[in-house]
Amino acid sequence: MHYSTAQCDEANKNEYWAQTLSEAYFPLSAECHNKSEFEGTLDSWSLGILGLSEMECDGVLYRRKRTHFANKKDSSLLITIPHKGDVHFKQSSRDTKCSAGGFLVERGDMPYEFWHGKRNKLWVLKVPTASVRSRLGATDRLGALTFDATQGVGSFFVGAVRNTIQCVGKINDAARDVAGQQLLELLCLAMRSDDRILDSSSSTIRAAHLQRAEQFIRDNLMNPNLSSKLVAESCGISLRYLQRLFAESDHSIVGYIRDKRLTRCEEALKMANDTSTVANIAYKWGFYDQAQFCKHYRNRFGCTPTETRKKSRLGAGNAV
Repeated sequence: MHYSTAQCDEANKNEYWAQTLSEAYFPLSAECHNKSEFEGTLDSWSLGILGLSEMECDGVLYRRKRTHFANKKDSSLLITIPHKGDVHFKQSSRDTKCSAGGFLVERGDMPYEFWHGKRNKLWVLKVPTASVRSRLGATDRLGALTFDATQGVGSFFVGAVRNTIQCVGKINDAARDVAGQQLLELLCLAMRSDDRILDSSSSTIRAAHLQRAEQFIRDNLMNPNLSSKLVAESCGISLRYLQRLFAESDHSIVGYIRDKRLTRCEEALKMANDTSTVANIAYKWGFYDQAQFCKHYRNRFGCTPTETRKKSRLGAGNAV
């Protein structure tokens, strides 16, 4: 989709831009610094469960208020990559700045302010919070964090975003779905390589053990032998101690593994161009009893796996 303020008159530019950003990401308000002379363009693409956009516009202030997401069940993260200048972001108690050569994480489930005073070019990824959580664990600590993209995995991630934008108009929907999955994996790898993410909330030895166990589970969801015993052995702790750690965090090991696997199944089912059967997807992520899989899936998402797939494919058809 392509949007441009050239499509509207000067008096409506502010409202048009706010509506454009709300449709591309989620509801928010926009205040253009110079409403009469403001110019902006935005191109957006669907990459399966991810959204990707390239935006260039004059100085603007965005606000995400509680009224914008009061009744919304699902949440998303925005990953912003600035090109021409600094962007400023304020969320909760954090007030940060992100320059070219880095990327910024914005939580969509909390109020925030985002602004840049001069014309800027941004790449923005919209990522389901649940997808990041299934790979990194709790996402509460991610809001308003900036990451280095000049070296290592961060640079590789931004390079992949650049390549995707350059080629997205030349690839089919199935390839776009795959590109979205690759960008998601690279993003999470880039964030995991930062010392502030892993162990950032581990103030005690017990918390560190729990976090290590949870990460081992998230990294081995496709392993058919994944079990409580394997997790305990891999983390160098007793099974009884591991069970006690999970009990203290109000969930069982089996329930935690099932929950993360269900998230991965939902991701696959939402890829409209994936030709895998529902049974194959379930089997890939460790569900060998189809009846039990469907039961757990309905309990988690409020619909059957088949209904998720039909809805995704219907949405993809309407977008054509």
